Amino acid sequence: MISGLFGLAGIGVWIVFDRLKKVSVELEEKVKIRTQELSQANESLSIEQEKSNSLLLNILPKPIVERLEGGEKNISDAFAGVSILFADIVNFTPLSQRVQPAELVEILNRIFCKFDDLSAKYGLEKIKTIGDCYMVASGLPEACPDHASRIASMALSMQDVIRTIGADLNIDLDIRIGINSGPVVAGVIGKKKFVYDLWGDTVNVASRMESHAVNGSIQVSETTYQLLKSNYLFEQRGMIAIKGKGEMKAYILKSKINPIN
Repeated sequence: MISGLFGLAGIGVWIVFDRLKKVSVELEEKVKIRTQELSQANESLSIEQEKSNSLLLNILPKPIVERLEGGEKNISDAFAGVSILFADIVNFTPLSQRVQPAELVEILNRIFCKFDDLSAKYGLEKIKTIGDCYMVASGLPEACPDHASRIASMALSMQDVIRTIGADLNIDLDIRIGINSGPVVAGVIGKKKFVYDLWGDTVNVASRMESHAVNGSIQVSETTYQLLKSNYLFEQRGMIAIKGKGEMKAYILKSKINPIN
């Protein structure tokens, strides 16, 4: 009897041990599956975060994005010296009356994509586009001493882009560019569709330099001319009447002295 009882006990222990082993294997398998699910979820979350950051970086400068992620809510900075460029495509309004909407958008997108490439090449900050007007700034959100030179190089390259695209499409395209340099305030405004924007008289004068420029020219203010005259060729435009400012001296940027590719 005692032997039988020990035998039964042994069988019972073996059954319990076997059951515990199976439960352990099942738990390990569940943990493995759950771990894989969490890993996949984390990977998906990481991909979505990268997409979100990429979209955000297409809207705002990287230093501004980092500050927003750090908890800053109201971002505004004063810059003592920046250069602002406004460019308007000449003859684009008449062109819009001759071509289909889809074709018009395609042409404009092709032009602005090239401008975006130039902006990245020269380390500038695209601010916005309004219709067929393109606005870009140099010297922010991080200051740089050669802000005027960078934006002048951008302007000259923009003329090349317009000539090339116009020739490729066999259409009459030209560009009018205005540049001014000076202090500005920059910041993020809005709750929905927020933007990084600039304010100050420097911006207003840059806009006036463009709107009062001769078609096909790059017109700069006296302030910008003084920053560039040692390295660029100009011709004097003379005094021009600027709304709200009276008469201002303006210059036409022609080319860079001894350009280096």
